[in-house]
Amino acid sequence: MTTSSNPGSSKSATTQQALEAIAKFEGSSKPGVWPHLDKKAILADMRSRVNDPFKINQGQQPFCGPTAVLFELVRKQPLRYVEMCRSLFEDGSFKGKTKTIPAPNRLRESSKGNLLMGQADWMILATLREAESLIFPVDPDAPSIIRSISGMSFSWEMSGWTSEILGYNQINYSQAFRKGDLFALRDANNIVKLGGVGFALITAQGLLGTASTTEADMPLSLPNHWVALLGNVAAQNGRVSFDVYSWGKKMHVDVTEDNFKSAFWGIVTGMA
Repeated sequence: MTTSSNPGSSKSATTQQALEAIAKFEGSSKPGVWPHLDKKAILADMRSRVNDPFKINQGQQPFCGPTAVLFELVRKQPLRYVEMCRSLFEDGSFKGKTKTIPAPNRLRESSKGNLLMGQADWMILATLREAESLIFPVDPDAPSIIRSISGMSFSWEMSGWTSEILGYNQINYSQAFRKGDLFALRDANNIVKLGGVGFALITAQGLLGTASTTEADMPLSLPNHWVALLGNVAAQNGRVSFDVYSWGKKMHVDVTEDNFKSAFWGIVTGMA
């Protein structure tokens, strides 16, 4: 598994490979299978995300789980991200680690109008979410409560995406308990330092002070949001702080230990 370095004054080798793959996709004459999506808009989105993964944004859709996974995919494996986008657009599916993940015809036909996010983001995130939605199909125009239900991600789904999409072999879910929250966070931080990933389940209002439109409708006492752990974990003088990716940006959490324990519910980690 190749991990790209942070972009500096010049593009990393993996970023350059991904941009070259986007150029080849742009030159392809193969028609897309998403009748209402625009290839030029998707290409622009892809270039934007490869150059800056923080451009990935769930917008007003309740796709926080797969969005966190997609963010780490683009950060660490930008070429695979491009290959996934091209395969989805041209063939309506892409190959995961062990299986092919399709975008059903119903989803492709209904992906039109105001998607509440970028087209490239929607194409992948809606496909991932649809593959796990057993009761309510993904629909960009569905009422907020229905979108919230269809968009909920569970720990086993996050574990599956960490393996199937990111390709990690060592997957673990640590459920937080009153005295084990900080241990779980520190363990995840060490895994991130070693090149792995950590996806934390939190109550957004409790740790980030805000929530998306759909998450704001959920009770404050329940977990309602997944974030990607970026590191910088510290716990001292009764406070806990760390950095996460969420809603298209890097966010710094700095709360009391009691607030942390009441709003941190668990974390999925993955290592090669």
